[in-house]
Amino acid sequence: MRRRPALLVLEDGRTFTGEAYGSVGETFGEAVFSTGMTGYQETLTDPSYHRQVVVQTAPHIGNTGVNAEDDESGRIWVAGYVVRDPARISSNWRATGALEDRLAAEGVVGVCGVDTRALTRHLRERGAMRVGVSSLDDDPKALLDKVRGTPSMVGADLSGEVTTPEPYTVPAEGEHRYTVAALDLGIKRNVPRRLAARGVTTHVLPASSTMADVLATGADAVFFSPGPGDPATADRPVELAREVMRRRIPLFGICFGSQILGRALGFGTYKLGYGHRGINQPVLDRATGKVEVTSHNHGFAVAWPETAPGAVVPDRVVDTEFGGVRVSHVCLNDNVVEGLRAVDVPAFTVQYHPEAAAGPHDADYLFDRFAELIEGGGHA
Repeated sequence: MRRRPALLVLEDGRTFTGEAYGSVGETFGEAVFSTGMTGYQETLTDPSYHRQVVVQTAPHIGNTGVNAEDDESGRIWVAGYVVRDPARISSNWRATGALEDRLAAEGVVGVCGVDTRALTRHLRERGAMRVGVSSLDDDPKALLDKVRGTPSMVGADLSGEVTTPEPYTVPAEGEHRYTVAALDLGIKRNVPRRLAARGVTTHVLPASSTMADVLATGADAVFFSPGPGDPATADRPVELAREVMRRRIPLFGICFGSQILGRALGFGTYKLGYGHRGINQPVLDRATGKVEVTSHNHGFAVAWPETAPGAVVPDRVVDTEFGGVRVSHVCLNDNVVEGLRAVDVPAFTVQYHPEAAAGPHDADYLFDRFAELIEGGGHA
């Protein structure tokens, strides 16, 4: 297969050459790397990757093709795609098409033949940064100028760009036990599936929803979903989380939802150097002492009071407007706060992804914990 030359230029000027993969064109975003060796279809369709150019650290991508069942949303969300060795053929009994054809059909500009190991090492040392990928412009200087003119992820308010335009409902499987209102900040399909398996009917609501919208569903509990962007911009969801806690409605937040709840409790957030993305992140559950192998996709984190980023987070209760709060989970790679548990209101979060379809399932129990919280936590 004859391909057009393609160029990748980072905002610090580092340049990589390769060949066009997917759609021919030009794209810009934040360069991030994902360590998953499988699950590329779930990665591509995860709304949390909106406006990000994903570098796959696994060298061979596309081997199992694509199918109609594994998407986490209704479209591909990544801004661009970078791989080393794309599969020439797809080989899987579930495949209904080839990955590159899917990328081209949805207009996703990518580049292959790139030394993704060198690119990943550069991002680990220098941090996630803006990037441009082009199979139209072969002038690195001109592309660099365009890259530096694009917006940063810091200050990006993106949940409104990925949320559902209208509410919809995912019914419980088998006997209905509870009703959950899920604020869609970039929800993945597997979240309501995991809840449905526990007898939960989920009403998925737009990111702009109000407390009145939540109460209109008859919800026994509220869920705040993952999503893209800077949590410092999400003032409306933060206020909604505060109102939920004032009413003592059980609340569970994942990833971006965890950062929202952190802000609602009075904590700050900050941008990580290169983020956590992939399926092999070790996290300590302080309640059980167990270490979970978890799936992540986040570039921001909750700042714990009087604790510098990277320092060991003390296991202590901090007083807030809503009572005591403690860190429930920590990342063993870099001490990032990976979960919060409120002591006096029925609310908890995790920063990682227990719903990860192509990731480890060590954390699937968290949906059971949510169901238990609903059963014992009261109603609106």
